[in-house]
Amino acid sequence: MTKHYDILIIGGGVAGMSFALKMAREKKYSIALCCKTTLDEANTQKAQGGVASVTNLLVDDFEKHIHDTMVAGDWISDPKAVRQVVTQAPEQIKELLSWGVNFDRKEDGSFDLHREGGHSEFRILHHADDTGAEIQRGLMKAVRENEMIDVLENHFAVEIITQHHLGQHVTRRTPDIECYGAYILNPETQKIDTYLSRITLMATGGTGAVYATTTNPNIATGDGTAMAYRAKAKVQDMEFVQFHPTALYNPQETHPAYLITEAMRGYGGILRLPNGEEFMQKYDERLSLAPRDIVARAIDNEMKLHALDHVCLDVTHKDAEETKHHFPNIYQKCLSIGIDITKDYIPVVPSAHYQCGGIKVDLDACSSINRLYAVGECSCTGLHGGNRLASNSLIEAVVYAEAAAKHAKHCIDQYDFNDNVPEWNDEGTMTNEEKVLISQDIKEVGQIMSTYVGIVRSNLRLRRALERLDILYEETEDLFKRVKATRDICELRNIISTAYLITRSALNRKESRGLHYTIDYPHKS
Repeated sequence: MTKHYDILIIGGGVAGMSFALKMAREKKYSIALCCKTTLDEANTQKAQGGVASVTNLLVDDFEKHIHDTMVAGDWISDPKAVRQVVTQAPEQIKELLSWGVNFDRKEDGSFDLHREGGHSEFRILHHADDTGAEIQRGLMKAVRENEMIDVLENHFAVEIITQHHLGQHVTRRTPDIECYGAYILNPETQKIDTYLSRITLMATGGTGAVYATTTNPNIATGDGTAMAYRAKAKVQDMEFVQFHPTALYNPQETHPAYLITEAMRGYGGILRLPNGEEFMQKYDERLSLAPRDIVARAIDNEMKLHALDHVCLDVTHKDAEETKHHFPNIYQKCLSIGIDITKDYIPVVPSAHYQCGGIKVDLDACSSINRLYAVGECSCTGLHGGNRLASNSLIEAVVYAEAAAKHAKHCIDQYDFNDNVPEWNDEGTMTNEEKVLISQDIKEVGQIMSTYVGIVRSNLRLRRALERLDILYEETEDLFKRVKATRDICELRNIISTAYLITRSALNRKESRGLHYTIDYPHKS
């Protein structure tokens, strides 16, 4: 079956929904918002900390936020991208408010701003400790009430459509590759439908599920990056995988690991060994408020030095009622496993959290493939450089959704549907009965990545990871050609592709920089 939409959006987090709402204002475009689960199950939902934006002009300004972002990114962030996000953030905060998103305020009506690691001022707008869930709630309500947007839940995008599907040989050097839409798996028929579009936006989120332990939901399988890479789009900075320093250590719950927000360290939380000894003074003068890459490596090193399976975060010195007020969900979560954070240390461990790289885009969110935009975690805008500054990601998604919308409105009318695209051909394939192979392979990729491509790396580990991934790739591609496409085998393909891109990029960077730390090049060049 072939369907036509002016705008096809793949992904339903803050990036995809923001773009949908901005384009729907025109009231003349048909819009399909396709998400592979339900609209409320996105990485955005899991974001606890908040949204960074210069708000208190008495003490803060754009130049401070820009400087903090460049420092955290190890000075390899794109200055133009940084300035675009920082200077446009306040306007996009107003946009979020207009869609019904609420942020905590003080009694005088001003925003209750938090401070997080790497920030020189209090500039984090938040909603208790579930800011992402509040943003997702507000946007979902606005999207569902908008008659211009068709929400397609549980629809899985298998491939984006380019000249390759018209029989043309497409390589990474082919000029003017174009995106004509996507092949999407229908959950009711289990058939792959053809969705033709005039423009397509990728907003598929992150890649955390390629690791054995992650704060991301299981759906974060790198689908957008993998699809774009297979279509010969440019992908950049995949080696920079941010490990959140403080995920709740709970051996019974690794996928997703429960996040202990960085705002808790901004609130005054202190990192300690289980015996109560502080250790961050050995690594950085900013102590527990150092940027995430430094804190994660420090924790990793202390765990190895002392043969520990976790360290601790201590907020027991803070007022108990204030702690419960600021972090109600964390309080209840920890209480559910027998930890009262007002009296007990919180056991924490680093966990795969955020992909700084992805589909390379320009300041208009355009990828190297014509008619294909990418926004949010699946994109690489250059904002994050070697390491993402806390709470810069949600605002980046909304700012770049605005940039993509402005660009799309100017050029969409010059594009037509390509009705020469053939329907998906699964002739001769059979139903896959070997589900156990897929689940085992996903586990194996997670083990490979966590063991060899984690916080600390080496050329030997990275080469070993590539060898193992290459075998899995060949086996999976062979299976994919023989069986009918299902979500699980498509996700496995994407996980392997994403893991390969991270590992290959890490091997190519001959220095330790930002989130990429290798014992072969321990000092910055």
